[in-house]
Amino acid sequence: MQRLKNSFAELKKQGRKALITFITAGDPDLDATCDLVDTLVEAGADIIELGIPFSDPLADGPTIQAASTRALARGTTLKKIIATVKKIRRRTEVPLVLMSYYNPLYHYGLEKLVRDATEAGVDGLIVPDLPLEESVELRRLAAEKLAVIPLVAPTTPASRLAEIAAAGSGFLYYVTVTGITGARTALPEKLSHSLDQVKKIAGDLPLAAGFGISTPEQARTVGYHTDAIIVGSALVEIIARQGASTTGREELSGRVKALRQALDAV
Repeated sequence: MQRLKNSFAELKKQGRKALITFITAGDPDLDATCDLVDTLVEAGADIIELGIPFSDPLADGPTIQAASTRALARGTTLKKIIATVKKIRRRTEVPLVLMSYYNPLYHYGLEKLVRDATEAGVDGLIVPDLPLEESVELRRLAAEKLAVIPLVAPTTPASRLAEIAAAGSGFLYYVTVTGITGARTALPEKLSHSLDQVKKIAGDLPLAAGFGISTPEQARTVGYHTDAIIVGSALVEIIARQGASTTGREELSGRVKALRQALDAV
């Protein structure tokens, strides 16, 4: 968790925004995941989200659903992903966050998960289908070890948002649209105003916005109002087409560099 805190603190000191990139662990395979993380970091990603593939996702659009299906078909499991994190950690100190639905975590065992993930070098967890009231045990076990990163949506009332932010750690994940993940040609008209209001309520907890952000222009626009942006489907789509080939990694790197450049212009 300290790596997350240090990353946001250093970026704030530099007057820069965090670029958080998401890929599905195990797509196209776990060895490739290590190489893809290297590519993302070298291109300018500040924090990496590794998606835990799950057969019944609630929030994922077609692109990430397909990536999860491919990863599961290759035998990807949470245990293997944690082992892969150990390999990644030997290569980089970039903050690593696991994004997973609650089912795989519950079946792994929460106490065992926190222990194994912390030892492997995981910095935080994002669990989209775990409500605040049901997250007490996970937050208790993870305290001072792993950040339990909360999500809020455009439909979250201000009073509820304040309660969620107060219980969260790492950063506050604002879902920019109502619906599922996926690159979009346009973001909501009132998004900037909404982000400004959320940031006031979030207080000292860094604010990151994700879902739908795919272009440098969108990254720049959202970055003005947040501490970080999150990009996933646009990157996962490149991996779907190109895998971890040299060409694929070059295209992935180019996309991340363009996003990084746009954020640095904020």
